[in-house]
Amino acid sequence: MRQLDRLPAELYSAIISHLPADSFQQDVLALTRAIPKSPVPIYHLFERIHLKHAQQIVQLYSRLRNANNERNWVKDFGIVTWTVDADVLVNLLGILPRISSLLLFVGPNFAPEHLEDIFHEPREDLRFLSLRFRPYVQKATYFQFLKGAYFDTTLTALSRWPSYKLPALSIVQDPPEPLISSAKHFAQPLVFFRLEPISVLLCSKYISSLIHLRLRIPSRQVSRFISSIPSSVPALRLLDLSTCNILASDMEGILIRFHGLQHLILDGCSIARDQSQATEWNNIGKICATATVRRAKAREKELKTWLQHNAATTTTLAGIPQPAARRIRPGRRGLATATISLREEPTASEPDIIHVPAGIVIPKVRIVPSPPVLLSLCTSASFITDIQHQTIREEFEKGWDEGLVQIAAVKSRLYGSWKNGIRMMRFIADASGGGYDGLESIEGDNAFYSEQDGNASLAPPVLCLAGSGTSGKHVEGCGHNIAWNVWNDTI
Repeated sequence: MRQLDRLPAELYSAIISHLPADSFQQDVLALTRAIPKSPVPIYHLFERIHLKHAQQIVQLYSRLRNANNERNWVKDFGIVTWTVDADVLVNLLGILPRISSLLLFVGPNFAPEHLEDIFHEPREDLRFLSLRFRPYVQKATYFQFLKGAYFDTTLTALSRWPSYKLPALSIVQDPPEPLISSAKHFAQPLVFFRLEPISVLLCSKYISSLIHLRLRIPSRQVSRFISSIPSSVPALRLLDLSTCNILASDMEGILIRFHGLQHLILDGCSIARDQSQATEWNNIGKICATATVRRAKAREKELKTWLQHNAATTTTLAGIPQPAARRIRPGRRGLATATISLREEPTASEPDIIHVPAGIVIPKVRIVPSPPVLLSLCTSASFITDIQHQTIREEFEKGWDEGLVQIAAVKSRLYGSWKNGIRMMRFIADASGGGYDGLESIEGDNAFYSEQDGNASLAPPVLCLAGSGTSGKHVEGCGHNIAWNVWNDTI
């Protein structure tokens, strides 16, 4: 025992670093009691704190309220119980300035004002944020709905934070328990009343470096609030939209928007109208491959509009007259000409018609689609046999290969145009400033052949139909396994 007392503190730190996370505190505490005179670093007791009982929050606050050093030792903090005193939790988090990982179970005792207070001040060290909402625990209730207590302001508060580095963000609303919802005809309660704050958050500087995003809002149509925002979260590699209302067309928009996305998880989503039909999965495989072509087409259209607007602005500044509007001739206009219209007024999002003066040549620019980079697509397919699983995967891979053939044909046509002098460009980053931003000119013909990126980039993505949890037959390398390591859970 005396020999253990003489071991250096660095060696104890190395030993402690290999302890399992779920019993970390208990193991460190047992070590300090077994060898009371050994130089075991005490700060390890405070590094990772996950509280499972409401009373523990009160006890920890009493312990750290006047302990200035111990406050800074807390790095990984979590509340994994649904019933807490939210006011005490707000006070506790207010004295923990160095948290790098934060997990909160937001139960019925929370009001939106509590989360507003928690996220009022930015946390520069935060690298992992997970919010899990459950408006009820044992008893189904619409109390929060009737009170008008929604957590939209939580997203708005986070969007005001400065540009810090946050790699992982999880916002999950637990679906109602099947026994509760079926027995009492209990509908899904609303945690977020409006979904526009999602767009505001994704556009914010705070999460511009986000790599992993889990956003689960059961039965809500979140796709257009995340895929219609240009240049948001350009570094996103893993996206989990399980339980949301996501269709195949929404999936295509997501793949077009997030060109670097490698893992897409859609458990509980109806991306296939009939899961047992193999042709449905053939189409899904083709969508996964050809999304890059549609993205290039959409970018070409944006670039053409910018070039036309730039030409029209330049000629106006140079004093070149614009074409005059058609003069309305006097006289009777005819009985068939309506003086009013029942059509809706054009919205601000509708593009104006740009008049380019005669003689002004708009340069023709084409964009070569990038190779697809999706590595895995995960969803849930219930009541399907193993044989059907194999057939579905084969059809999915067949559709993927057909999509690659379409990409090759598009590149071949573009190569011919390039040889004839048409300017070709390719993506290098997301476009945030318009014009040629995020694009570079192609100088050699290697950009027209997918072999430049290696054969691995053209392999079909892993298709996993096991759904959430660990009980299903997951495919090796699927996004579920990646996500479990990111979120440290298996929900």
